Amino acid sequence: MILLRRLLGDVLRRQRQRQGRTLREVSSSARVSLGYLSEVERGQKEASSELLSAICDALDVRMSELMREVSDELALAELAQSAAATDSVPTPVRPMLGSVSVTGVPPERVTIKAPAEAVDVVAA
Repeated sequence: MILLRRLLGDVLRRQRQRQGRTLREVSSSARVSLGYLSEVERGQKEASSELLSAICDALDVRMSELMREVSDELALAELAQSAAATDSVPTPVRPMLGSVSVTGVPPERVTIKAPAEAVDVVAA
């Protein structure tokens, strides 16, 4: 099962780490408790739109950019799940593989493994 809160947390963590910022710095700037922000990043808590807005402001990232990156990761996860369920990538999905983009990850770093395995997205 694909959990949106986990994908969102992963993207938030990467955004923060790209900036070389600590959880403490971002939580203070966003006026969110350190523990709660940590749980959001680990996909253990659902973030409200107000909380996401505060975190995006603290990271100086547009919410639309954040959600686009989450959407791209969700698309890859769905493709992987579909491939695993059918033991191969279905023909109608095959043309889409070249059109899926992951913000911040060069296309040469995205690999699709053999059937029944997950799609690995490797970020630098």
